[in-house]
Amino acid sequence: MKITEVKTKLTRKLFLDTARDIYKNDKVWVCPLDNDIEAVFDPSKNNFHQHGKCTRWVLSDDDGQPLGRIAAFINDKKAYNYEQPTGGIGFFECINDEASAFLLFDTAKNWLQENGMQAMDGPINFGENDNFWGLLVEGFIPPSYGMNYNPPYYQAFFEHYGFKTLYGQLTNHLNILNPFPERFYKIAKWVMQKPGYEFKHLKVKQIEQFAADFMEIYNDAWEDFENFVPITHATILESFKKMKPLMDEHLIRFAYVNGEPGSFLIVLPDANPMIKPLKGKLNLTGKLKFLYRKWRGVSRMRAIVMGTKKKFQNHGLESGLFISLGEYVLPLNQYTELELSWVGDFNEKMIAMHNAMGAVFGKKHLTMRYVFKPGERGA
Repeated sequence: MKITEVKTKLTRKLFLDTARDIYKNDKVWVCPLDNDIEAVFDPSKNNFHQHGKCTRWVLSDDDGQPLGRIAAFINDKKAYNYEQPTGGIGFFECINDEASAFLLFDTAKNWLQENGMQAMDGPINFGENDNFWGLLVEGFIPPSYGMNYNPPYYQAFFEHYGFKTLYGQLTNHLNILNPFPERFYKIAKWVMQKPGYEFKHLKVKQIEQFAADFMEIYNDAWEDFENFVPITHATILESFKKMKPLMDEHLIRFAYVNGEPGSFLIVLPDANPMIKPLKGKLNLTGKLKFLYRKWRGVSRMRAIVMGTKKKFQNHGLESGLFISLGEYVLPLNQYTELELSWVGDFNEKMIAMHNAMGAVFGKKHLTMRYVFKPGERGA
């Protein structure tokens, strides 16, 4: 076996093709767009490079056939917030061979150690946690856009190597053709009619202002969570820019109280049914196929993230956002399912919200950590 750091056009291609080779007989898997993956490693397209660094490797056999791949990264804004400096690994793929998997883990670990890290989280992304984040352990169903999918045998690789679960990531599904529970609906309508309460959808022409509102809400809502790092306006605009090819501005909702940004709900049409036939290639033919499928429409949406300022929590703004979303979506006669992804198993308020809406379990991912042992060095 040979492990090679990705530095050339040929090794970049091998890195991307590794996944296609491993999943060639898996009818559920949807190949992520090559452009999306490459953007993570491109400093001009991912502003995390301004406060961190990353690299990646491919593992091949003696004949040059791919066996696996892995990436490692250090986010300087988060790495030193833990008991021990902690980096990350992600984009892990591997044949069903523990020795190959452990060689990939060791390679990433050694690089992280050389750069001062004492632990590694994985599988995670060198970016925000709405994409390419977590190890799938339950619910091996067709994934939505940006959600990690992997074979069941990966869990044993991580556990046998010594990774421990930090938290679970729960994804629930909502059949939007079923009416909301009566109590939920009544509370939401009452909230929406309160004086000073306003519910708006995003307007692309005013995206700078909506990005500022998002930042204000997000940084307030999440600041008390452990190891929180404030999100920047530049990161939000970058994320909105990536969403634009999919975005229906009416699916992205904001709530205001007397003009003050209070809560948001970011929902996108699920792109995976559009991109599955492309096999990761968004060339001219792929773009035409994508545009055609976008025109035809998809039946599933994905709720990427939701947040509410602390002082407005328990005011029912979240309920109002979902009802206002439904009032737009239902007359379209297009969507049948909303995937609510993902909620940490520590977030009791959002889990209760999902239950109140009548959502059902869809899948579970894990974010895991491996703390290096003193004097430890990989193979």
